[in-house]
Amino acid sequence: MLFRKKATPIATQPSHMIVGLGNPGPEYAGTRHNVGFDVVEALARDAGRKIETRKHKAVFGLAEIDGIPLLLVRPLTFMNLSGQAVAALAREHRIPPDKILVVADDLDLDVGRVRLKPKGGAGGHNGHRSIIQSLGTTEYPRLRIGIGKGSDPTIEHVLSRFKPEEREAIHEAIAVAVEACRRWLTEGVERTASWVNVRKSDSDSD
Repeated sequence: MLFRKKATPIATQPSHMIVGLGNPGPEYAGTRHNVGFDVVEALARDAGRKIETRKHKAVFGLAEIDGIPLLLVRPLTFMNLSGQAVAALAREHRIPPDKILVVADDLDLDVGRVRLKPKGGAGGHNGHRSIIQSLGTTEYPRLRIGIGKGSDPTIEHVLSRFKPEEREAIHEAIAVAVEACRRWLTEGVERTASWVNVRKSDSDSD
């Protein structure tokens, strides 16, 4: 009988945090608004970890990627109150804003485009608006994954699922985002932005 090898415990205090934004619950799984969740789950799988600890209105896991201990976080507050979970975890683990990478969907980028910014405003995104309010700063890095604007009203569009013809692009975007997260940990935000942002089209906006 084969036994699955248990993951080696990580006792080190996390120095970074990667937060994927989305809405909790199976009815929201796979929606455009939840691509941040998808990236964080992919990172956890690659690291051989589970995101299952519940505290501070979030579910999270401690992982180590390329020798760097970090928290992989999915807020359970729904998108509009994401900052409550992020700020509480940041305070407990003493993680400064510049070490918190927030991964979220972006209406202003075409489906599958990925862009990294070292800081910025909410840009109309309620998750970022909540995080800015809770952290008291706009100076945290954010990884944006394009979901397109669509023809439906905004709320209906972000809560919809990707069309069959969009799935290849979004799967590739998630893979690019995972690699960008790894590079951000080891190379920093500026070098990683130089790598990931060349993949966007000139027509994409800030």
